[in-house]
Amino acid sequence: MTQLPVAICQAAPIPLDFNGGIEKATHLSREAIGGGARFVAFGETFLGGYPLWLDEAPGAALWDHPGTRACHQIMLDNAIVPGDERLLPLQELCDESGACISIGAHERVRSSLYNNQLLFRPGLPPLDHRKLVPTHGERLIWMRGDGSTLGVHEAEWGSAGNLICWEHWMPLARAAMHNLGESLHVAAWPTVREEYALASRHYAMEGRCFVLAAGLVQTKADLFEGLENVGGSAEAKELFDTIESDVLNRGGSMIVAPDARVVAQAGEGEEILRAELDLSEIGQNLASLDTDGHYSRPDVFELSVDTRAKDGVNWG
Repeated sequence: MTQLPVAICQAAPIPLDFNGGIEKATHLSREAIGGGARFVAFGETFLGGYPLWLDEAPGAALWDHPGTRACHQIMLDNAIVPGDERLLPLQELCDESGACISIGAHERVRSSLYNNQLLFRPGLPPLDHRKLVPTHGERLIWMRGDGSTLGVHEAEWGSAGNLICWEHWMPLARAAMHNLGESLHVAAWPTVREEYALASRHYAMEGRCFVLAAGLVQTKADLFEGLENVGGSAEAKELFDTIESDVLNRGGSMIVAPDARVVAQAGEGEEILRAELDLSEIGQNLASLDTDGHYSRPDVFELSVDTRAKDGVNWG
C-alpha cells in the first residue's frame, strides 16, 4: 500500500462540553472517512476545547481567580477518563471502517488533568500521548506526561505517532519519535500560525515523514456556548467577558510531505482538508537524509528514553 488518503478535520470544538464534542468529532470523522480517508486528525484538545482563557483573559493566572477555579472544576467534572465509554463511538467507527483517528482531549487521571492526543485504531485500544511539558500558562491546568506514552501505531501501511504543540521544539522528543520510524506524524496545535507551520515542515523534513499539522477554529462565542451546555457558571462567564478578541484560533492546518513541501493548506474556517499521500516519497527522501541512521553519529551522541510510567506512588 503506497497511497494513503488522509484528512484533517479543522473544526470548532465545543469548549467544556465533552459529550457534545465527542458527538461532533464522530460526525466529522464519519464524513472524512466516507470521503475515502484512512487516517483522520483533529487539533489539540478538540474534546473540551483549548483553554483559551489562560492566554486571552487578563487576570486568569491570578492566585485563586474565581473564574479560573470554576473552569477547572468544570473540566475535572467533564473530562474524559482512561477507558471512558463515551469514546466508544470513535472506537466503533475505527473498527468498522479500518481507519485511524487522532484527536486531542483533556483527560482526568485521579485528580489531575492531562493534555492527551489519543490515536484510535481498528481492533486495538487507543494509543495515548500525554503532553510532556505544558507550555507557560498551560501549567495552570495540565499535569506533565511521561515517557510511557511515547509510541507509534504500527499499521499495514507504516507507523503513525503524535506530538502536541511545543513538543515540536523539544529536540530529544523529536529524536525519540524519529527513531520509531514514523511514516505519518500528527502535529497537534491549537492553531497553525506561521511559526507552528515552520515547526511542522521542519519535523517532516527532519523525520522524513508526512505530517498532518492539525489546528482548531475557535471563537469567544464558542466559549459561552460550551459553558451554557454544561450548566453555566457566573464566575466563568465573568472571566470570558474579559477576553477582547472575538476570533481566537484560526485554523491554518496543513499536510506536509517528507521534503517539507506543503501538499494541502486550509484556510481560517471549518473544513475537511484532504490529500492522498504517496508513501514511496519517504524512501526516496531517505536517500539524502536519515537523522536516525546514516546522518547520525551514535558514536558521538546517545539518547536514552525512560518509558516507565511515573505514577508517583508504588504500592507493594
